[in-house]
Amino acid sequence: MSAADPTRLSINQMTVRQLSLPELTGACARLGVTGVGLWREPVRLYGVEAAAKLVRDAGLAVTTLCRGGFFTTAPDLDDNRAAIDEAAALGTDTLVLVSGGLPPGGRDLGAARERIADALAELAPYAAERGVRLAIEPLHPMYAADRCAVSTLDQALALAERFPASQVGVVVDTYHVWWDDRAPAAVARAGAQGRLHSFQVADWTTPLPEGVLNGRGQLGDGCVDLRSWRERVDAAGYAGPVEVELFNDALWARDGAEVLEETVRRYAEHVL
Repeated sequence: MSAADPTRLSINQMTVRQLSLPELTGACARLGVTGVGLWREPVRLYGVEAAAKLVRDAGLAVTTLCRGGFFTTAPDLDDNRAAIDEAAALGTDTLVLVSGGLPPGGRDLGAARERIADALAELAPYAAERGVRLAIEPLHPMYAADRCAVSTLDQALALAERFPASQVGVVVDTYHVWWDDRAPAAVARAGAQGRLHSFQVADWTTPLPEGVLNGRGQLGDGCVDLRSWRERVDAAGYAGPVEVELFNDALWARDGAEVLEETVRRYAEHVL
């Protein structure tokens, strides 16, 4: 599997959510994939310490933990502190944040972003003490109302730049930013500041499914120039994991091991 560059390829747990955590780690180890991105809910069900041991024993690294955030509507900072603690226990230095959308009846995106900044100010020092970075993920604008008031890398950086780069950075996710002609310059800016904390890949296919959440396409099935994005983050100085994160009902309905093998092949073909 050397052609698929297993030293950087990471498989996000949601890509093959039909696999249990032991099945995922075992399959990744067999395929030569050395990284996994984990989600709090299944990790908690398995047990955080048990999950950490399972991943270590399989010879894998946890590249990110998803997710903290949802700061704009009655933010639960205690739960976010717990997420930071879980990230540290799992051995990852990156907690991905989905920041939250407009509060009920709200229309002021700027005010929502200020609430995000207030939460970051509370959490960033706590995370830094535990060796965890907070990574703001901008989501496509179609999610601005209900999930994430941060829609562009520029907006994410405007928040992150209020804090040390070692504490707060950004996630570059091709699914969310491929459309933005200002994003390449923002990638370079983030790289120069040391704020590229995670790089995730997924393709954009149409038509989007009802509800739009589970529309992330398998690599190579859509219109995103994935290789150019990988080259772009590399040129900005990013040398970390390339995490494949797919939410796709059709993929989840298939055999998980088969989907995982396909994803590794597609990564080599379309990302490298």
